[in-house]
Amino acid sequence: MKISYNWLKEFIRTDKTAQEISGILTDIGLEVESLEKVQTIPGGLEGLVVGYVKECWQHPNADRLRVTKVDAGTGEDLQIVCGAPNVAAGQKVIVATVGTTVHPGTGEPFKINKSKIRGEVSEGMLCAEDEVGLGKSHDGIKVLNADAVVGTRVKDYFNIDDDYLFEIGLTPNRADAASHLGVARDLAAYLRTSVIMPPAEAFITDNHNFQIPVVVENEQACPRYSSITITGVEVKESPTWLKDKLSVIGIRPINNIVDVTNYILHGFGQPMHAFDADAIVGGKVVVKNCADGTVFTTLDGVVRTLSSEDLMICNAEEPMCIAGVFGGAKSGITEATKNVFLESAWFNAVSVRKTSKRHGLKTDASFRFERGTDPEMTVIALKHAAKLIKELAGGEISSEVADFYPTQGTPFNVALAYETVDRLIGKAIPHEEIKAILTSLNIEIVAEMEDGLQLKVPTYKVDVTRDVDVIEEILRIYGYNNIEIPTQIKASLNYAPKPDKEVVQNQVADMLTANGFYEILTNSLTKSAYSDDETSAVRILNPLSSDLDVMRQSLLYTGLEVVAYNQNRRNADLKLYEFGKIYRTSGDGFKENQRLSLFLTGAKSSEQWNHPGESVSFFNLKAAVDAVIFRLNIKGLITAEAGSDFAYGLSYRKGEKALVEFGLVSRKALKKADIDKDAFYADFDWDLVLKAIRNNKITYKEVTKFPSVRRDLSMLLDKSVTFETLKQIAQKAERNLLKEVNVFDVYEGDKLASGKKSYALSFVLQDEEKTLNDKQIDAIMQKLITSFEKEAGAEIRK
Repeated sequence: MKISYNWLKEFIRTDKTAQEISGILTDIGLEVESLEKVQTIPGGLEGLVVGYVKECWQHPNADRLRVTKVDAGTGEDLQIVCGAPNVAAGQKVIVATVGTTVHPGTGEPFKINKSKIRGEVSEGMLCAEDEVGLGKSHDGIKVLNADAVVGTRVKDYFNIDDDYLFEIGLTPNRADAASHLGVARDLAAYLRTSVIMPPAEAFITDNHNFQIPVVVENEQACPRYSSITITGVEVKESPTWLKDKLSVIGIRPINNIVDVTNYILHGFGQPMHAFDADAIVGGKVVVKNCADGTVFTTLDGVVRTLSSEDLMICNAEEPMCIAGVFGGAKSGITEATKNVFLESAWFNAVSVRKTSKRHGLKTDASFRFERGTDPEMTVIALKHAAKLIKELAGGEISSEVADFYPTQGTPFNVALAYETVDRLIGKAIPHEEIKAILTSLNIEIVAEMEDGLQLKVPTYKVDVTRDVDVIEEILRIYGYNNIEIPTQIKASLNYAPKPDKEVVQNQVADMLTANGFYEILTNSLTKSAYSDDETSAVRILNPLSSDLDVMRQSLLYTGLEVVAYNQNRRNADLKLYEFGKIYRTSGDGFKENQRLSLFLTGAKSSEQWNHPGESVSFFNLKAAVDAVIFRLNIKGLITAEAGSDFAYGLSYRKGEKALVEFGLVSRKALKKADIDKDAFYADFDWDLVLKAIRNNKITYKEVTKFPSVRRDLSMLLDKSVTFETLKQIAQKAERNLLKEVNVFDVYEGDKLASGKKSYALSFVLQDEEKTLNDKQIDAIMQKLITSFEKEAGAEIRK
């Protein structure tokens, strides 16, 4: 949200600088994300002064140039060569002295230097209005009034003030601060001063010649609707002061009528809409819901199909405006408009929010209505707007204020206990200070008891409904920085179940990061085309778009989108990981499951002069997966083939469940994410991982002083026999002394019988209490050979 410093000071008297106010606003909960100096005229007329032309004569070497002697208030007269046809002695003019940078209305800024023009010295420049951004005329130099004081800064002569623009990161609960008045209220509370409200007493109805009745059919969606008519207006360009105010905060001036409604919206926080009264068919306004499928064209020329839940402002025959969101093409203000119907309403926040989202329309009006506006502001804002339109566009106020308000909005009654204030804030604030802060926030103290207060919260604070909300208001104004960090630390024994999920996750994240992985965080919402089982997909009832219509069932596709995004920007060498949840329906409810995903793609290492680049492979991913398993000390896993998301890969299983699946992503999955290069992916069931390490204990084990022994076996096997099968056979045959089983060679070829393969396995044997002798080793190896021959049909190769 953009706030103008100069506009803000119209609501509060303060000598604080923009920089000081920026710090105050941030301290009281209105975080200033940026502070920028802005100038309504480029260059701000800096360096330009009022001069007096004392003499003027024809240039001796040029027919169209004149030489002038100018008093610019410097103590010495300046000789300036000028080509303007209207320059003459006795004029008060705008002088750009040597060293001044001139900012013309069009073109690039340029610096004034002392120079010679056709042989005559020129010590400055006499300026036309278009040369300094004051207008568009280039007929001659700008001649000022005779009473202009020589040497006066031109910016002071024209009352040009620099402004500052606050960019405030407004949180959703601060609807009361969505205007200059709202920000001024907070600032006034902090400074313990009052807000200046423009007087409303001057409002007078000129006649009753143009009454437009209003009928509100849906009182729940429109609890208050105020209106007035103004006749005989002239739609034209707004005055400079109004255009400048809007331009500073990024609003494009349109015409004097529309600009007034925008001025009231950003000044007072009350959205308004102006209708061409002559375009209101039947001379009646009806606030109602239209039938499903009704076609309506909005101001932007888009034809929209309405829902029966959309609240509309209609005439006797058709809709004219989407209430609180956007106007219609037929009833808007044009240059031909002579009579205006002005609306100022209080619409239901939920109704506006749903309509805004349904049609994808985000406007300044919907931004405020969907957060909640002040029901007591509609008439106040309407009167100010009507007076201003009459002042800027002429015409007459031709009706009384029509105000439909059947059920009065009531302030929130809140009971506040001092003990609760002290407990939640963590500091005992003096009771008198609490009462002073509440009073400065316009929160009325209805009754005072020994242990607390009975309060009445103003209607514009739509989010302050409970005692905790009031305490937050107190703390904002008192100052978060005024709450001291306690010197005493209170602690209690922690009986939380082990393992600590956050600790384990951080340990693995640190390890992956240390090994060159980057953590990513992707959206839990994704497209239904990514669902592997649409029947169990968790669908969004009111999706923002078709690309965000379901909750993800896997981390695969959202991660592949990150890979595609980087590859499209020539960042192809990626090592990524993500902790996140996946979602499925389960019976009548929903099921969440925490996962860890790893992604590898591109080159394993960058190309060097003495080392060619090498692409990542399945084994690089396997090394990362094994590192996680080893770090968490998970044992007893069974190896199997990976599922359908992979072209090839492995699965480590814990019992019947897959702890992790990893491998090369299938072409089908890559195509969905629009990726044409290989990508490797690992998917950990993190909930199962935490369950697997639940009973892990850290124990000390002395390094054995007895040596290990390695023996190798080569065997001929059927191709269907896996290494995992051989490993399980070996571990079952010798449980105590067999420490490791590894495969170091595999051969398949035409030298072997069909359907056969050759495996070479290594076995590491060790007794931690004594040195193994040859007899023991041979006995173990014979036991292994017998087991392989019997259970795997192996033929031992001698």
